[in-house]
Amino acid sequence: MTKRNLSPTGDPWLLTPGPLTTSLTVKQAMLHDYGSRDTAFIRINREIREQLLDIIHGRDSHACVPLQGSGTFVVEAMIGTFVPAAGKLLILVNGAYGRRIVKISEYYGINHSALEWPEDQPVDVAQLEAALKADTGITHVAVVHCETTSGILNPLAVVAACVAEHGRALLIDSMSIFGATAIDAGSLRFDALAASSNKCLEGVPGMGFCLARREALQAAKGNARSLSLDLYDQWQAMEANAQWRFTPPTHCLLAFHQALAEFHEAGGVAGRGGRYRKNCDRLVSGMRALGFETLLADELQAPIIVTFHMPADPAFVFQTFYDRLRERGFVIYPGKLTVADSFRIGCIGRLDTTQIEAALEAIKALLAELGVASGAPASKQGNSI
Repeated sequence: MTKRNLSPTGDPWLLTPGPLTTSLTVKQAMLHDYGSRDTAFIRINREIREQLLDIIHGRDSHACVPLQGSGTFVVEAMIGTFVPAAGKLLILVNGAYGRRIVKISEYYGINHSALEWPEDQPVDVAQLEAALKADTGITHVAVVHCETTSGILNPLAVVAACVAEHGRALLIDSMSIFGATAIDAGSLRFDALAASSNKCLEGVPGMGFCLARREALQAAKGNARSLSLDLYDQWQAMEANAQWRFTPPTHCLLAFHQALAEFHEAGGVAGRGGRYRKNCDRLVSGMRALGFETLLADELQAPIIVTFHMPADPAFVFQTFYDRLRERGFVIYPGKLTVADSFRIGCIGRLDTTQIEAALEAIKALLAELGVASGAPASKQGNSI
């Protein structure tokens, strides 16, 4: 009989970039009903906004604007709110989420251009600087902090320094890594940063949030191309009465409030990022021992999700591998690359090296069951492309 490894609630472990496995106490927090005008619920909203600002040391300089919907909702709201009609957006693209910002800009009719790199290469700041010098019409730059497409970590600090030096505004999609790596609003200049409840902060899906410099948010009045995605209007409403303009995701917020309490109890950014790094290191070493190769060099790998080359062995069929691994209690992610056939395994959520070890054991047993001799790809090239 196949050995199954399940979470405390009897579900498979989600080795994905989100939604992800949450704690039992986060789940239990949703077992209550609150009215949107309830005094206790309004207090919870205030505490969530304050705690998110505290993560970036930005309570004195920045505002937190929560928004219903998935992470893409708040990224779209950020782009649509902060780039004015007369502005121009330069988008730094090395994966699917950078390309999504391009698509958002096309939908909104925003004047934009893009610099693009292969998915296994980080943003090149020298090219960014050259673009900013060459085109004085660029007013804003958008960058994805950690591209979930590959798991690559872009050099946010040097990107921010370059954008600030040239007097442009920076918009950050930090969806995949916010809460697992330090961001200090006092030393890193940005106009707005978007993230969500269901990634490294280990809440459930249903809301995102934008952390923005108050001056930039004030200047964004009238920019929005959408009523429901107008972050300035949402901010003004919440500042006035601490309430959402439209029906809030109450149960999601209750779960998020509990998740933030657990985030701080576990040591905040250092504690959360440290656990994920241990998960990532053990996953990479274990998969390499089975013959699999990572897409990225170790120095480019964020501890969020790891991309592996697809094995060359014809006995390896990804859908079969995925289904059989799920039967054993582990859900992984298909690849999303244009540069290589691949699949991805996440390191985040309420799991540690115990679950990573169990997943590696399951993968080893499954390879034997499928008759896959090795996880090695067709062309063995070490750890980088």
